[in-house]
Amino acid sequence: MNKKLWALLAVLIAFMLVLGACNKDTEKGSEGTKTEEGTKTEEGKEEDKEKEEEPAADDSALFPLDVTNDGNAITGGTLKVAMAKDEPFQGIFSYVLYEDGYDADILAFATNSLFETDGDFLITDKGIASMEVDQASNKATIKIKEGVKWSDGEPLKIEDLIQPYLIIGHKDYTGVRYDADFQNIVGAVEYHDGKADTISGLKKVDETTLEISFNKLSPAIFSGGDGLWTYAEPSHIIKDIPVAELVENDAVRKNPVTLGAFKIDKVVPGESVQFVANEHYWKGKPKLDGVLVKVVPTSSISVAIQQGEYDIVSSFSASKMQEIKDFDNIDVLGRQELYYAYLGFKLGKYDFDKSTVVTDIEGSKMGDVKLRQAMGYAIDVEQVAEVFYNGLRERANSLIPPVFESFYDDSLEGYKYDPDKANALLDEAGYKDTNGDGVREDKAGQPLEIKFATMAGDDIAEDITQFYLQNWKDVGLNVTLTTGRTIEFNSFYDKVEADDPEIDIFMAAWGTGTNPSPAGLYSKTAQYNFSRYSSDQLEQTLTNIDSPEAFDPEYRAKEFRAWQEYMAEQAPVIPTMYRYELVPVNKRVKNWNIDYANESFSNLQDVELVSDTAVKSTK
Repeated sequence: MNKKLWALLAVLIAFMLVLGACNKDTEKGSEGTKTEEGTKTEEGKEEDKEKEEEPAADDSALFPLDVTNDGNAITGGTLKVAMAKDEPFQGIFSYVLYEDGYDADILAFATNSLFETDGDFLITDKGIASMEVDQASNKATIKIKEGVKWSDGEPLKIEDLIQPYLIIGHKDYTGVRYDADFQNIVGAVEYHDGKADTISGLKKVDETTLEISFNKLSPAIFSGGDGLWTYAEPSHIIKDIPVAELVENDAVRKNPVTLGAFKIDKVVPGESVQFVANEHYWKGKPKLDGVLVKVVPTSSISVAIQQGEYDIVSSFSASKMQEIKDFDNIDVLGRQELYYAYLGFKLGKYDFDKSTVVTDIEGSKMGDVKLRQAMGYAIDVEQVAEVFYNGLRERANSLIPPVFESFYDDSLEGYKYDPDKANALLDEAGYKDTNGDGVREDKAGQPLEIKFATMAGDDIAEDITQFYLQNWKDVGLNVTLTTGRTIEFNSFYDKVEADDPEIDIFMAAWGTGTNPSPAGLYSKTAQYNFSRYSSDQLEQTLTNIDSPEAFDPEYRAKEFRAWQEYMAEQAPVIPTMYRYELVPVNKRVKNWNIDYANESFSNLQDVELVSDTAVKSTK
C-alpha cells in the first residue's frame, strides 16, 4: 500500500476513535442509510433515478451481466429480494408521484411502463406501446397493443395514457414533474393555470391510438423526453381521487393496480412488499408465484447473503465487495450505472407558487464561483474511490455518466484533487486567514462557517464524511455538518428540497434514467434543480440540446459539450463519482440479466428458481 493510502487510513482510524467516543452515549442507532448510495431518480421522465487505479468503470468485463443456472426449475416459488438500506422506504407506488430510487426499484416488479428500450436507451416497438414521430408537425402517435389488461383484469385504454398527464399538469399536483419538459406539451400550461379543463395537445384518435402535439420536438423524444410520459395510470381507479390527496391514497400506498409481471399483495410500510404473479400480464403469467422485497440493514447484508436468505440484492455497496467476494453460493453481476454522485451548492430558492428557480448569487454564502471551485479541488475523491470502493467507483469528470457514450466526453478534466489550486483560488477570491488561527474568514474578514448536509449510510459513511471535512479544513475552510451529524435519507432530501437555510452545501446523487438530456434536473422550472442555479446562458444551452436543430447529431453533441463545460466553469454542482452497480444473485436463480438491452425486469415472466430453498455459502 502506498504512503498516501496509509496516511488516509491513519486519518480515518483517528476519526473513528473520536466518533466512537462522542457517539457512545448520544448517537446510538444513528448510523442512518447510505451516503452516496441513496439516489433520487427522475426515471419517470426517463432522464432521470463508480474505480480508479483498478479497472475503469466502462470495462464491462469486470463482472458478467447475466446468470442462467441451467438446473431443472421448480414449479413456482418466491423470489426473495433484499434492498440494502438502513431506513424505511417511502412507499409511494406511483410513477407520477414517487421521488427516490428505492421506490423505483420496488415498482420495477409491477411496472406500468408503456415502452421498452434498446441498448442505447431508445424506444422500440416491442413494449405495450409503439411510437411514430412526425417531426414536421411536432406530433407523436402512440399505439397500444390490443388485449393488454391491468392487474385487476380491466382493459388498458387510451384514457389510461392520458390520465398521468392530467395528474402532473393539475394545479394541485404534489409531485416534482411539472417542469419545462412537461410544459412542452401543447395546452399543458393552460390546463395547469386553470384556463382549460383538459390538455389540448392530447387527442384520442381511437380506442388504441393517442396523438400528442408538442411545441417543439428534438431527439429527446426517442428517449422518452420532450414531455412524453412513458407510463400509464389506471384511470378507472384514480380519476375520481382528488389530485392533492392521491399521494396518501390506498391506490398508491397499499394496493395499486399495475401492468407488470407481478402485482402488490401486501405492504408492510417501510419494511417489505409482497408481490404475487399477475395472471393478466401481457407477456404471459410469470413462472414464479411471487416476489418478496424486504429492507435489510447494510450492516447485516453480507451475512444474509452468505446464509442464502435472499436471492437478489439491490442497492449493494461496492464497499461490501470484500466481504462477499469468496462466497460460493452467489454470482455477482455488474454494470456501469446510470448514476453520478455530486457536491451541490445552494445558490437560491425554488418558488413553488410560480414553479421556477430563483437564483440569488449575491445573497448566497456560496455565491463566489472561486469558492465553489476551490471546494471541488480540495476533496480527494480519488483516494475515497480507491480505499473504500475497491476500484468500483471513479472520480467523475462530467455530469453525463460514461454509459451515454455518444455524449460523455472523457477529455473533460473535471475537479481533480489539487489542494494547492484550491488554496490559490481561495486567496484570489479574498477568503483569507486574517487572525492566524488556520481558518479562513470571509471576504469581509468575518468568521466563515459553511454548513454541509450529507446522508447517513453504511459503516463507511461517517468515515468518508469526516475525511471530506478534513480535506476542507486542510485548505482553511470551516465546514460543519448541518444538524451536527449526517442525516437520514428521507429527511435529507426533505431538507434539500425545502431549501433549508441550514444547508450551504450538500452531497447527493442522481440516478439519471435513460434520457441523457439534463433539462429535467437543471432547468429553471425543475424542482430537481436543487442548487437553485439558473442563468440565461444555461437555459439557452439546455434549449439547444433539446431543439429541432439537435436532430443533427453533431450539433447536439456540440451543445452537450458546451453544457458540460459551462457547468464545470460555474460549478453550481460538481460531480464527484461514477458508480459500478453490483448485483449479488443466489445460485438458485435461473435467468437473471442486468444488461440494459435485455434486463430481467423486462422479462420477469421468464425468471425461475432451481431449488425450493436458497443456497448457503460453504465459505
